[in-house]
Amino acid sequence: MVSPPPGAAAVAARVGLRVGPAPRPLMGSQGRSGPPGNGGAGEGEGGEARKLQEGRVARGKRRKGKGKGKASAGQGGRGSGAEGKPGPQTAKEAAGPRAEAGARAGPREEAEGGGSVEEGARGIRGDKESAGTGKEAQGKEYGKKEEWRVRARRREGARPGRAQGRGGQAWADIAGTGAAMAAAAGEEEEEEEEEAARESAARPAAGPALWRLPEELLLLICSYLDMRALGRLAQVCRWLRRFTSCDLLWRRIARASLNSGFTRLGTDLMTSVPVKERVKVSQNWRLGRCREGILLKWRCRQMPWMQLEDDSLYISQANFILAYQFRPDGASLNRRPLGVFAGHDEDVCHFVLANSHIISAGGDGKIGIHKIHSTFTVKYSAHEQEVNCVDCKGGIIVSGSRDRTAKVWPLASGRLGQCLHTIQTEDRVWSIAISPLLSGQLMTHLGSDFPPGAGVLDVMYESPFTLLSCGYDTYVRYWDLRTSVRKCVMEWEEPHDSTLYCLQTDGNHLLATGSSYYGVVRLWDRRQRACLHAFPLTSTPLSSPVYCLRLTTKHLYAALSYNLHVLDFQNP
Repeated sequence: MVSPPPGAAAVAARVGLRVGPAPRPLMGSQGRSGPPGNGGAGEGEGGEARKLQEGRVARGKRRKGKGKGKASAGQGGRGSGAEGKPGPQTAKEAAGPRAEAGARAGPREEAEGGGSVEEGARGIRGDKESAGTGKEAQGKEYGKKEEWRVRARRREGARPGRAQGRGGQAWADIAGTGAAMAAAAGEEEEEEEEEAARESAARPAAGPALWRLPEELLLLICSYLDMRALGRLAQVCRWLRRFTSCDLLWRRIARASLNSGFTRLGTDLMTSVPVKERVKVSQNWRLGRCREGILLKWRCRQMPWMQLEDDSLYISQANFILAYQFRPDGASLNRRPLGVFAGHDEDVCHFVLANSHIISAGGDGKIGIHKIHSTFTVKYSAHEQEVNCVDCKGGIIVSGSRDRTAKVWPLASGRLGQCLHTIQTEDRVWSIAISPLLSGQLMTHLGSDFPPGAGVLDVMYESPFTLLSCGYDTYVRYWDLRTSVRKCVMEWEEPHDSTLYCLQTDGNHLLATGSSYYGVVRLWDRRQRACLHAFPLTSTPLSSPVYCLRLTTKHLYAALSYNLHVLDFQNP
């Protein structure tokens, strides 16, 4: 054995060679071993790994497999590409460093491919000559197929250092390169998944010419469609379903719908709910489809009042005001109240919520002020007889009583109970509403030539100049102060000639009223004269009036003498 010259070991380590006995050559698929000197498994895979790693770093360029052999090059015993024939450039790059190392190590040392360095050099020269006359086009084609196989193997989660060729199998001796290949493959797979997700959310590549229009033109075209046409268009494909769910397309339809969260001036009161979902619920309001239920029951007969705030319901029962929390469905309550507010000696006739306070009017002629989130309670004598109504806005409290007076009070803590102004009237005051203008002065009297007993039982402002009223004469009237104070703009008559105790509106087209006979709640479309739907909440002849109504986008709450009803329009 001839000892290697100094420095040969370092050169061998640098080029990835092992000095020692050659490993047993691997057998091809036909049971024959490849010729020595054709490049071992380590050489072929080293070149392949370098090329693959460079291609992955670029990420934007497509890898080309010209003249690339399999990772098991030389095992098949013949040729380059998939069959083991190295092209001219590949053979030179793969065998050149080994030939140089073999020349320095000595003529008797064996190369890693299984033969001596001289034999390896002669084999390489022979392969060069054969490659020059070989089928270069076939090698390129096989190289592309091999690249496809490497990608497929990487997707299947195979080991990155192992390659399975046509002639046999070989194991790479490059652990560090294999780890880098695996990391790069993982990054590429993540990018492919993200790209696939973007493609699925993007517009379809094929289809009618309408889809290839700019989105601005599509929005303009779809803006002329009605609700039914938009619904059918959403069933064509996923992309159109997402496109037609745009709030911009449904806003025009929602403003013309009942109780969709839009006011007459276009203000959106329900920005957190998609407009398309609100339009679906509004169809139930228009068709009268709802589910009826009873939220609360009480034994004694009384005249209840209620208010809503966020997810809480406040309702008066006898001389108490109870606060309940809604469950997520909005059609049921937690049975245990959140708070109980007391202070009156007789029944609570009316109350409002303002500035984290509850201002209540009692049958004992007193006004009570309660803080919602504390135990603070103050009551003071306000009228000589029962206080029928109360309202609060801008730090001002206004109360109306059976003693034919209306009084103004401050809400400031240092001035509670000090009457600021007293207004004399001709009859008892049943209802009070403060104008948003907060003028503090008597502006005018509404109406003229009313029949006897045409008292107003409920009134509410929609804007500083428009308001609604209802009462004993069975009419709902809509007033516009800019037009006339003597004659209403529009009116709706209760068909059963029943007194109207209360009313509620969504600020746009929907109007709800509660009558005094049989607990009937009626829905009106203000663009029509006739009643839209009627809901009798009780069937007994001795049923009580509907004293109070409250609306949300999906529910209508009605307070009667013995119970609290809910009409759920979301889940009929």
